[in-house]
Amino acid sequence: MTPAITGFDYRRVLVADGVSLNAAVAGSGTPIVLLHGFPQTHLMWRHVAADLAADHTVICPDLRGYGASDKPAETGGATYAKRTMAADIVALARALGHERFALAGHDRGALVAFRAALDHPETITHLAALDVLPTLDMWEAMRGTSAAVGFHLYLMAQPPGLPEQMIAAAPDAFFGHFLDIWTNDPRAIPAEVRAAYLDACRDAVPSIVADYRASAGVDVDHDRADRDAGHRLRMPVTVLQQDWGAALGFDAAALWNAWAPDLRHGTVTCGHFMAEEAPADVAAALRDLLSR
Repeated sequence: MTPAITGFDYRRVLVADGVSLNAAVAGSGTPIVLLHGFPQTHLMWRHVAADLAADHTVICPDLRGYGASDKPAETGGATYAKRTMAADIVALARALGHERFALAGHDRGALVAFRAALDHPETITHLAALDVLPTLDMWEAMRGTSAAVGFHLYLMAQPPGLPEQMIAAAPDAFFGHFLDIWTNDPRAIPAEVRAAYLDACRDAVPSIVADYRASAGVDVDHDRADRDAGHRLRMPVTVLQQDWGAALGFDAAALWNAWAPDLRHGTVTCGHFMAEEAPADVAAALRDLLSR
C-alpha cells in the first residue's frame, strides 16, 4: 500500500480542464498549502503537516505531473509552466473553500509557490521557500565546473525525447541518486517512503522532465518579465536554504531580498530534504512566518 499522512483525508480535486490533483487535507484554522519537491510527493510533508494541523487547515497536494495527481501530456511550454502549476494550486484552495491562504514549497514546489505569490498576490498571504533560488537567479548562479552538481537541470532541459529515454532506462538509479546524495541522515526517508517516491517517479518520467524543461524556458521568461517590471513579493517571506552560496559563489539572501522586501532568510545545517530531516525546525519557521 502507498503510505499516507496519518489523520489526513484524501481528495481528488478538479483544478483545470482534465486535470485533478490528489490532496491530503486535515485540521482547522487559517489555511496553509504545502508543496513538495523533487523527487518526492506530498508525503515529504508528513511530519510538518501533522504538526501544523493542530491549529491550521493544512493542504498537501501532489503537484501536476507528480504522485497521484494527473499528468497531462506536454503540448508546449505552458503545460508545466510554473504559472500553470500555480494556477492549479489557487484553484485547489478555492475548491476547498479558501480564497486566501499561506503557501510553503520545497524545491520544485517552492518554484510553484514563488510564481503563485507573484501572479496572485491578493491570494497568497505568506510565502515560504525551502532550498531553492528563483528560477532566473538559479540559472544565472550556475556556471563553470561548479554547475556539475545540477547536471539533471541541463539533462531535463533538452528537447523532448532523449532525456525521457535516458531516465526511463534506469529510473530507480536516477531518482534514487538524488534521494541518496541530498540526504544527510538516510533515516529521515524510511524504506517504505523511499519506495513510494521511486514508484511515483517511475510512473511520471515524461511529466517530471516536462516540469524541468519548462524551467529552462517559459519559467525564465516569466521571471525575467517580472524582474524587468520591478514586481516584488508583497507578503511576508521566509526562505530556508543550505549554504549553496558558499559553494557556488553567490549571496542567496541578497538574491532573495531583491524579490522579497519582507524577508527572513535562514541557513540550515541539515540536508536538502529538511522537512524530513528537521521537521520541528521547519514547522517552527512556518509558525513564525504565519505570525507575521
